Amino acid sequence: MKYYFSKSIEMSFDDALNRVVEELKKEGFGILTQIDVGETLKKKLNVDFRNYRILGACNPPFAYKALQAEDKIGTMLPCNVVVQETQEGKVDVAAIDPVVSMQAVDNPGLTEIAVQIQAKLRNVVNNL
Repeated sequence: MKYYFSKSIEMSFDDALNRVVEELKKEGFGILTQIDVGETLKKKLNVDFRNYRILGACNPPFAYKALQAEDKIGTMLPCNVVVQETQEGKVDVAAIDPVVSMQAVDNPGLTEIAVQIQAKLRNVVNNL
């Protein structure tokens, strides 16, 4: 079962990252965290790694609903979106599929929320 949806786009890494953030904003998401995997691996392991960012995206109204339905759901928040350079001029963007990830939680109240967030994240990826 595929746990994400993705799209490959042709543009610079920085342009792609900015575009993803803008598309997330259009769907009501803010960025809570941004992990620069390459920078982290360089500091911790002294290895070089391609441009790879993990964005922790949050849509506050939906996060609030999810937390009301399941108090431990914070262990699965925020929604991660990966922006990674795959080759010169190409960038892959992948977003978690919340419907698939919520299958691990036995709470039917989360299903409707996950479906709505799934649609928003699909819009983000499709609009790139």
